[in-house]
Amino acid sequence: MSGLLKQIEKEAKGIRDKILKRQKPSMRFPLRNLSNVKFDPKAGFFEMGRKTKERTLAVSTVKTFAQSLKMIALSKNLIETDDIATKREAYYVAKGWSDEIRFGEQTESDTVLDDVEALFRVNREQLGFVPEEKGGEVAGRLTVFDEDRDSGEELAIDCTRFGSGAYSIPISVEHLRFESDAKFVLAIETAGMFQRLVKHSYWRTANCILVSMGGVPTRATRRFIRRLSDELDVPVYAFVDCDPYGICNIYRTLKVGSGNAAHINEFFCVPKAHFLGVTPDDIEQYGLPTHKMTDVDIKRIDDALKNDPFVQHYKKWQEALLKLKKAGYRAEQQAFAVHDLNHVIDTYLPAKLENAKAFLP
Repeated sequence: MSGLLKQIEKEAKGIRDKILKRQKPSMRFPLRNLSNVKFDPKAGFFEMGRKTKERTLAVSTVKTFAQSLKMIALSKNLIETDDIATKREAYYVAKGWSDEIRFGEQTESDTVLDDVEALFRVNREQLGFVPEEKGGEVAGRLTVFDEDRDSGEELAIDCTRFGSGAYSIPISVEHLRFESDAKFVLAIETAGMFQRLVKHSYWRTANCILVSMGGVPTRATRRFIRRLSDELDVPVYAFVDCDPYGICNIYRTLKVGSGNAAHINEFFCVPKAHFLGVTPDDIEQYGLPTHKMTDVDIKRIDDALKNDPFVQHYKKWQEALLKLKKAGYRAEQQAFAVHDLNHVIDTYLPAKLENAKAFLP
């Protein structure tokens, strides 16, 4: 029996024993938000604090308590049968439960699933649950070694030979092996910018690996980039929009993880990543078109300055966000097209890479 199955059975037995003794059973979950994380620059990622929330069986909590137990039971079955379920499928499985404990919306089942994941301090893939969304895409100086599902034969996938397409990162990347002579990894926020760089084979010009994050990167994408960083010993540069979301959500999550999943950040973040751009200074230097910041943008900056341990640790990030707030505008990475469609390839990226030591942390 796997260690995780033993954990599940131990938790279930503890609840059963309390019920038989006519005591109120409970489950204790880590508190999953920024108020319960700490940032140690030596570790390089958000670590879970000691705050917890207790879910005790009572009249007011009986539904959520039962839902948690049923989700744990579903996970146990998936592990024992070596099967998987997407988060959406888990929601529909719950539609077959009794009326009293069905979920109204998927957001409810997702929250319970995330609690179960945190309860056992593992990632949801270990529990048998896989993400709905696809991972990122990859092009450039990288060979990925996977295996044929039927024969077990090793497959060499050359990421320079996808024509106008790209290699799709699978939902699980632990079994992959890599070979590369690339000088760095460029993690790109938007699919549009990624496609431009692929179209013009920028990976050949710069001798690099291009990864499309498609917004906030999925866990599989972050783990993939982390493994490239560690195993190839190459720097990772993030190229995202200059706005509060690009900085405080996309880049921050890539580099140090999130408060919601602090129990697994150690494996799903890239501590060696640095911020290439777009920076507030880039907007001025390159005369980029801008958009007025919304109230949501301003609130995101204020929240980061007040509550985000990563931002609070780095004065350079505090200064950059305050400068952005004072300016009252934001800019997209595709705004360089105002000068020329390939200005980003011919001018911006080469100039930035000449002074990589100046990148924001």
